[in-house]
Amino acid sequence: MPPLAYTRLIPRVWVVVPAYREAARIDRVLATMPASVDSVIVVDDGSDDATSDIARTFPRTTVIRHETNRGVGAAIATGYRQALSIASDERDAFVVMAGDGQMDPADLPALVAPIARGQAGYVKGNRFGDPSAIPFARYYGGLAMTNLTRLALGIDLHDSQCGYTAISRGACARLDLDALWPGFGYPNDLLGMLTRAHIAIVEVPVRPVYLASGNKLRARHVPVIAGIVLRAWWQRLRAER
Repeated sequence: MPPLAYTRLIPRVWVVVPAYREAARIDRVLATMPASVDSVIVVDDGSDDATSDIARTFPRTTVIRHETNRGVGAAIATGYRQALSIASDERDAFVVMAGDGQMDPADLPALVAPIARGQAGYVKGNRFGDPSAIPFARYYGGLAMTNLTRLALGIDLHDSQCGYTAISRGACARLDLDALWPGFGYPNDLLGMLTRAHIAIVEVPVRPVYLASGNKLRARHVPVIAGIVLRAWWQRLRAER
């Protein structure tokens, strides 16, 4: 059965779109949203442009606005809370797609398929299948963080930093969203939460898309992410005692 067919085995598919100053790109993200998506939640994380106004013009879309910039992790937590407040079936899938257009909507069915099959509570995209398609610094920086995260959490993982993900409602409801790291580094913190909750994690290949808009991740974020990973390692040790 092809991945698209599995999306209809799930009662509903929700997409959370964290967006900060994405007025130039948010329309492309929402216009190419797959037909299998039931509802879209755009979380405008304190943008000072027309991101919210543009997003409100699209069908199937709810816009939530943070008055100040809280960070991408905080925006995703807000989107998850909104989806949890409306979704009723534990098999509902909450997908995260960034507002910058750097995630291929054609990969969405493959992300939700393991949830529909009951194989996982959380599905993470893996961009590293084709290293030649990824900028040098991002590939090796992501690989280093992945190796550190894999060692810290004791899980088999190939791309810890990819933000293209899907989580079942049942798994999401078990997470302490108030404790999720609010900025860059949230993927590593979230993986730690999932691991400690014994929620099954599966990776699927996704196509890396890199646009001229660049990457908001900066060198100053690297020590912070490393610290989050080390904290996750310590929390894992404490949980195993």
